[in-house]
Amino acid sequence: MSTETLMLGLAVAGTFVLYALLGGADFGGGVWDLLARGPRKAEQRALIANAIGPVWEVNHVWLIVGLVLLFSGFPRAFAALSVALHVPLTLLVLGIVFRGTAFTFRAYDTRGDVVERRWGVVFSVASVVAPLLLGMCVGAVASDAIRMQGHAVVSGFFASWLSPFALSVGVLTLGLFAFLAAVYLTHEARTPQLAEDFRRRALVTGGLLFPLALAALLLSREGAPRIWHGLSRTPFALALHGGTAVAAVTAFALLWTRRFRAARVAAATQGGLIVLGWAVSQAPYLVYPHLTLQSAAAQPVVQRLLLVALAVGLVAVVPSLVLLFRVFGPRGQVPQAPEVPTT
Repeated sequence: MSTETLMLGLAVAGTFVLYALLGGADFGGGVWDLLARGPRKAEQRALIANAIGPVWEVNHVWLIVGLVLLFSGFPRAFAALSVALHVPLTLLVLGIVFRGTAFTFRAYDTRGDVVERRWGVVFSVASVVAPLLLGMCVGAVASDAIRMQGHAVVSGFFASWLSPFALSVGVLTLGLFAFLAAVYLTHEARTPQLAEDFRRRALVTGGLLFPLALAALLLSREGAPRIWHGLSRTPFALALHGGTAVAAVTAFALLWTRRFRAARVAAATQGGLIVLGWAVSQAPYLVYPHLTLQSAAAQPVVQRLLLVALAVGLVAVVPSLVLLFRVFGPRGQVPQAPEVPTT
């Protein structure tokens, strides 16, 4: 495998990790918007809107960059995946569009009226459905259910992403995003009461990740044999397991002791290692067993141009993103909950 191909593959994996940690937390915020409960329900939703509002569009940059790198750098793999998974991918795109549209329309609607609540339901439901579909696509890619003959996909349009393994990965993805959002929001909250609300949610959701991950691992033995082998036997994957476990225990300990800023780092590390573990266990295949990084890669000159464009783009984009997060970071005041007219 050439150096350019390896670097481009790492860049694709890195962009998807960043999307999971940033965009995934936005989806998780929508989950907690749907599940807002208790006397501070309105305040919880106001906090979520305040945290997501300035950055939700920016976080999709990483998904766009990853797709462009995959499309341009590994066109055969992109073609195969876009055909085999065109149904869930289309539904995923629709979910992302409906989610963003509903979030924007709700923000500018009259507070507390029926239309605002309807947009809120659309936003929340789309925030649940989209991570499920995203995880099911990942599960389909990780399995050996996508079959090809030459350049044609022959495995059908439903079997690969509706398998038990793919469904388990979808549920795990939803749980991971909800956990990340809850941990992030503990630090975003500017009152102890709101921080406690999301601390409890983070502890419960983080606890659920263990059985969800175990279920996905056990189902991979039949549904994704290469993933099972990669996650259970290779030394590097076992090291990733150890790092994930350490990060998870650390996140729990920090949440328990209410050290929320450090808990964010530990939770992000845990989530990043989970996504990285999937990528490592599948390498060097993009579509197992038909397409590897090398066989699906574009011409070397294209790869080099992509790496140059990526480097230039990062120099321009990363400082802007750092400034954006510093300006709209969690140091501001928590917004007041909208007043709901009584009847």
